[in-house]
Parts: sequence; C-alpha cells; structure tokens
Amino acid sequence: MSHESTAVRLGAVAGRGEPRLLRVLGTPSLVLFGLVYMVPLTVFTTYGIVTETTGGRVPAAYLVTLAAMVFTANSYARMVRAYPVAGSAYTYTQQSFGAAPGFLAGWSLLLDYLFLPMINYLVIGLYLNAALPAVPAWVFVLAAIALVTVLNVVGIVSIARTNALIIAVQVVFIAAFVVLGAAAVSGAGVVDPVAPLAGDGSVEGPGALFAGAAVLCLSFLGFDSVSTMAEEARDARRSVPRAILFTTLVAGATFIGLSYLAQLVFPSNEFTDVDSAALDVMAAAGGQFLAVFFTAAYVAGALGSALTSQAAVARILYAMGRDGVLPRSVFGRLSARFNSPVPAILCVSAVSCAAVFISLGLLAEMISFGALIAFSAVNLSVIKHYVVDEGRRSGRDLAAYLVLPGVGFALTVWLWTSLSPRTLVVGLVWMALGVVYLAWLTRGFRRRTPTLDLAEEA
Repeated sequence: MSHESTAVRLGAVAGRGEPRLLRVLGTPSLVLFGLVYMVPLTVFTTYGIVTETTGGRVPAAYLVTLAAMVFTANSYARMVRAYPVAGSAYTYTQQSFGAAPGFLAGWSLLLDYLFLPMINYLVIGLYLNAALPAVPAWVFVLAAIALVTVLNVVGIVSIARTNALIIAVQVVFIAAFVVLGAAAVSGAGVVDPVAPLAGDGSVEGPGALFAGAAVLCLSFLGFDSVSTMAEEARDARRSVPRAILFTTLVAGATFIGLSYLAQLVFPSNEFTDVDSAALDVMAAAGGQFLAVFFTAAYVAGALGSALTSQAAVARILYAMGRDGVLPRSVFGRLSARFNSPVPAILCVSAVSCAAVFISLGLLAEMISFGALIAFSAVNLSVIKHYVVDEGRRSGRDLAAYLVLPGVGFALTVWLWTSLSPRTLVVGLVWMALGVVYLAWLTRGFRRRTPTLDLAEEA
C-alpha cells in the first residue's frame, strides 16, 4: 500500500479480538500519573545547576516557568478535548498543521521523552553511589532500567497501582523536610526572607533568571505526559484536561515552596557536588537522618518517574509507528498478552543505557529544548484548530483560543531562546536529523507523510 493511501482509524487500530489500549484510568489516576512523572522532589534534580545559573534565585525562576506552563497546560487541555487519543503534541500538531509539521513536533517530543527516563536513571545512579560508594553508579543505572522495563511490559494497571505508594513516600518526606527545615531556619538567627527571590548577588539580571527558568521546564513535563494516556482514560475529554491543569498547579506550588525553603536553609551556591547539591541542603536542614531519608524518597520518586516517562514515550512511539511514520512492524504493535507496546518499551530501555556516560547538565538542557519546541507547537495548534479551522471568533472565543495560547507561545519561545548556545546547537542538529529522516520517509518529499484518520468507531 502506498504512503498516499496510508490511514489508520484509531477505533480500528486493532481488529476484533486483537489487542488494544484499555480505558481504565480516571482523573485521580491521571493526576497521580502526572505527579509521579514530574516527581515532586524533581526540584532537587537540577537544584545545584539552577542555583549557580540564577545566582540563588531558584524559586523566582520557578515562578517564571510556572507562568509559561499554566498557559501551555491550558492549551494541552483544549487540544485533548479535540483529539482524546495517544500522541500528545505530535497528534495535535499533525491534525492542525499537517503530517510533516506533526512529525517534527513528534520528533522534538522524542528528544525530551527519550531523555527523561535517562535523567532519572542517571540521578538514581548518582545518589545511590553517593550513599554506597563501593558500588559503581552504572550498576544502579542498569538495575533500575531492568526493573522499570519489566513493570512497563506488564502494563498500565501495574503502573497506576505503583504510583500511589511512590507519591505517599514523597509526601511523608516533604512533610519531614518542611518541619526540620523550618526549625533549622528559625534557629539560624537573622534570615533574609527575600533572598531566594532577589538572589545572592553572584549572578544578576533577567537573562540569568530566564536561563534558569528554561532549564526548569523539565520539571513540568508531567502535565503533558498525562495527555499521552488519553486512549487509556475513561471519559478522556473531561478527565484528561482536568488532570493536566490540576497537575501543573499542584506541582508548580510544590516546586516553588520547596526551593524557597531549601535556599533559606542553605543560602549558598558552594556545593560539595553541584549534581547532588540537595545532599548539602538536607544535611543543613536535618543532618544525616534527613540526608538518608531524602536519598530513599528521591530514588523512589526517580524510579516512579522513569516508570511513567518510559510508559509515555513508548506510547508516543506506538502512535507514530501505528500510522507508519516509524516502522509499523516494530513500533506499531501491542503485546497480545499484556496489551502494552512491548517493542517500543524495549527500544526506550536500550536508549536509556546511555545514562551510564552522559552528563546531567546536558541531559537537563536537551530535555528542556525538546519540551519547549513541543509546547510552542501545541500553543499554535490551539489557534489554528479553533480560530482558523473552526472559525470561533467571538470575544470570548478569541480570549480563550487566541490570546491565552498566544501568550503561552510567546513565553515558551522566550524560554527556548534563553537556553545555552551548546543546547541550541545540539537541539537544532537533532531537528535537522528529523528533517533528513522525513525526507527519506517521503522519498524526497514526493510522497505524503502517513496520517491518522481520527474518526472513532461508535
């Protein structure tokens, strides 16, 4: 069959009796999925890096990032109502602007989704190696990859059940950190409550603040991961948008509060190791006990984030394979036994093994690069779908479908241009590779990129 005639009805992806994604998730499970994906303790993943970049203004940087993410989360919520299917920004851009732009949005998503499991494996290795120096970090990395792969192959229900336990452990730790941190601050004598917002003077200016805010975009990737579970959600047009917005707001408030307290507890950017700077904060707040408790809670959270992020990217690969953009024989298949995209899951696991040698700083920046490209595309998709294609142009509609996504687009572009030159170069090389692959896929752009027919069967 030619590429021109390739179309896949989502309602008919699997024939009668063949495996298909199961609609089993409600709003609470989706919110848990998003929060576990984001990891409430992810504020400490790049804490040292962003503290140095912003001159001690991590909570201020989070405020900037949250402002952009609220507008973008609203755009995701709008688009998931229009297309309650797997694929996230890939699907929304494809259906709004066409197959080729959709492919490039999906390609940018692959960058951050493929790297997000990797960054979780990397920090698991870093922190467990700090706790048990006799065991090399790579041993912990490979063991975590193996465990997460098995859980993902078993299926989405096992993931949903694991999420509740992981969130509970992190909530208990956060409560302990707040109590002990507040006690440490109150006993420290004179404390400047404005310092976490004004900075320590080592780096000044809005440019540094936006550079830090751009890196922090990776903390918010959980809200868009919720949209990738649309085909496994009950009443997706209502439950998924609610979960997206609620996840963004709860996570943003958590990040700002934790980073504010952390910088009051440890008002310095001189860390033992910038990649594991949180250990210095925990030691200052509660001594060895809190440092050990943090390592356990953080590793559990990183494991949960790896679990959910691998599930999300596997479903994006499945969506792209299902419509022939990636090889359908590999990525477009579900396991008959587990009803999960096993080939895609195994592919993500193989890529994640690069966590053994890649640096934390580069990973964080590249994830933010891919995320911001996808976020920009979704904001524009709202305008194209609702204002241009559907002609919704009343005053209320223009505010909802033009002004709000327009602000979101402007903010994401600003953050994108605030990334380091190294990140921009590597990211643009990745996008260029996407264009080359698309040219090969379409035989020099002489054939159309395969597209999805989103009409579902009744």
